Amino acid sequence: MAAAPTVAKSPPALVPPAGPTPGGTLPLSSIDKTAAVRVMVDFIQVFHSPPSGDDQVATMRQGFARALVPYYPVAGRIAEPSPGEPVVDCTGEGVWFVEAAASCSLADVNGLEDRPLAIPKADLIPRPPADHKLDDQILLAQITKFSCGGYAVGICFSHLVFDGQGAAQFLTAVGEMARGLPEPSTKPIWSRDAIPNPPKPPLGPPPSFTAFNFVKSTVEISLDSIKRVKDQVAAETAQRCSTFDVVTAMIFKCRAAAIRSAPDAEVRLGFAAGTRHLLTNALPSPDGYYGNCVYPGGLARTSQEVTEASLVEIVTAIREAKDALSARFLDWLGGGAKDSHYNVSLDYGTLVVTDWSHVGFNDVDYGFGEPTYVFTLNDDVNIVPSVVYLKPPKPKQGIRLVLQCVEEPHAAVFTDELEKLA
Repeated sequence: MAAAPTVAKSPPALVPPAGPTPGGTLPLSSIDKTAAVRVMVDFIQVFHSPPSGDDQVATMRQGFARALVPYYPVAGRIAEPSPGEPVVDCTGEGVWFVEAAASCSLADVNGLEDRPLAIPKADLIPRPPADHKLDDQILLAQITKFSCGGYAVGICFSHLVFDGQGAAQFLTAVGEMARGLPEPSTKPIWSRDAIPNPPKPPLGPPPSFTAFNFVKSTVEISLDSIKRVKDQVAAETAQRCSTFDVVTAMIFKCRAAAIRSAPDAEVRLGFAAGTRHLLTNALPSPDGYYGNCVYPGGLARTSQEVTEASLVEIVTAIREAKDALSARFLDWLGGGAKDSHYNVSLDYGTLVVTDWSHVGFNDVDYGFGEPTYVFTLNDDVNIVPSVVYLKPPKPKQGIRLVLQCVEEPHAAVFTDELEKLA
């Protein structure tokens, strides 16, 4: 039997900005502080094609150093001068960077496509030295070289400072700097204080969390299956819909059938939608803004309503929920919201979906081409049923679902129902 693959890591080293940067503290926005709390997000980009020529690690390091000049807040640290009011302290320290080497080729571990991972997460994801708190960091990177010449780039970022699109914007700049561009193609904008600070609603009792034992799996939804439902929606409603609408309707319907709640029991769907386009009046340019611009939406129906509804009807309900979200977000920004929309029931009746297929991490080029596969690694969350949408590994098309949304008694039916639609 082949020996298990091992990864040898160098100690974390700081990559400081390549030039002088401003000091002082910067505020975070009301959305940053409300939506994200102090969550760190881990993900991996897999690069199969062996690069030629220059030292790719040194090139990438240089990309970070140069990008940290226009993106100088990322070289700082999270501070909390008063409880509940985190800020960014622009210390200019830089980002922690880890070099690593794997004892195997990417082919030996199936391109890191399998769940559970063939290499432990801790071997692929960067962490700061033991005497530095992870929660204080803004972004860390690890580049792991495989014996075939391919790479896995592990990124850990603070959700307090970036949403997914914002982190992808920064990494795109790192890639552009690594490839020798004179400046990032998108000019970064901080402007957190341009986001209105609506009055905080009174806090209710703290949520009670139940830990679930979710079955973890991946499933591919083909482009043909998605197109078939899109065509149905167009024929029955004369409306267009998105891939997100179709895939979400499929999962919501299949899961309701699988968990077999009482007919009148409520089943809920939760998702976060990007709202940058709604901030054009608040920001100098929404394009360069890399803070949190997401807002929670969703819908609730009885179990019977979801199981008896057609996919077209569920797609329509999802589209209506997205439309309502825009109005609610603008209401919240204007201080008109009476309650906090972040209070979602975290129980087995709620399904939370997250779309990573269009965030931008799949388009980052550090100088050795675009990744063949990008996937999240926050799969230790076990308090809410969740599904993450990814682009499948190249050259496959469609959507890959990373599923952690049913427990063992419901897994077989859920898989059967999904396979009928996928």
